[in-house]
Amino acid sequence: MENQTIVEALLLGMLEGLTEFIPVSSTGHILLAGHFLGFESTGKTFEVLIQLGAILAILTVYSARLWRMAGDLPHDPKTRHFVLGILVAFLPAAVIGALGHSFIKTVLFETPKLICIMLILGGFVLLWVDRLTLKPKYHDVKQFPLSLCFKIGLVQCLSMIPGTSRSGATIVGSLLMGADKRSAAEFSFFLAMPTMAGAFAYDLFKNRDILSLADLPVIVAGFIAAFIMAVVVVRSLLDYVSSHGYALFGWWRLIVGSAGLAALYLVG
Repeated sequence: MENQTIVEALLLGMLEGLTEFIPVSSTGHILLAGHFLGFESTGKTFEVLIQLGAILAILTVYSARLWRMAGDLPHDPKTRHFVLGILVAFLPAAVIGALGHSFIKTVLFETPKLICIMLILGGFVLLWVDRLTLKPKYHDVKQFPLSLCFKIGLVQCLSMIPGTSRSGATIVGSLLMGADKRSAAEFSFFLAMPTMAGAFAYDLFKNRDILSLADLPVIVAGFIAAFIMAVVVVRSLLDYVSSHGYALFGWWRLIVGSAGLAALYLVG
């Protein structure tokens, strides 16, 4: 394994951890960066499998709360309602992701121009939503109605187009349907757990015959980098968005998407 490839994996892993839980599309960033670096992974599995680092990061940060919820689950109706809501929200992505897996990996993942366009469009959407005068009805993720959870899950499916952003889709959907900024981000965190774990397991299963031990060092390097960076982001994001909103991420998307398009036209 070339050292340069490990360095690239570390950089891409850091990018994954930095962008997974903010509404800027981690997959879009990694695919664009990989395109310009000339980074090629077996079956485009690296980009999905290193998400395990981000999954473990959020499990680590929320470990005390998750243990408490596990203990409350048998006797607390609110906790049961919340867990059911997360499962209901996860269902659309599980079905559509499985049905469209091949198209997503072989077509959408291979279209850098589409990724840049979606980054730009998503940036305008975030800036628009951040300027709206919304009157939130929901301030506690445990009290989201199941119908709201299902609708958020449907919106999450838009993120299968790289550049859209899973967290961006769920957060914007939640805000427009009555959640406040903090609970929208928090619901996105919890929904990420089954969604990303499911994507990881399914992609590993689908590519089990083409992966080899030679791929392991690169994946492990990306995983470790993603874990460390994601822990930092998860610990600070809720407080930031509660105070400042999402405008910064809208501008971030516009800059990255525009720079990506310019680079594609200049260097291909």
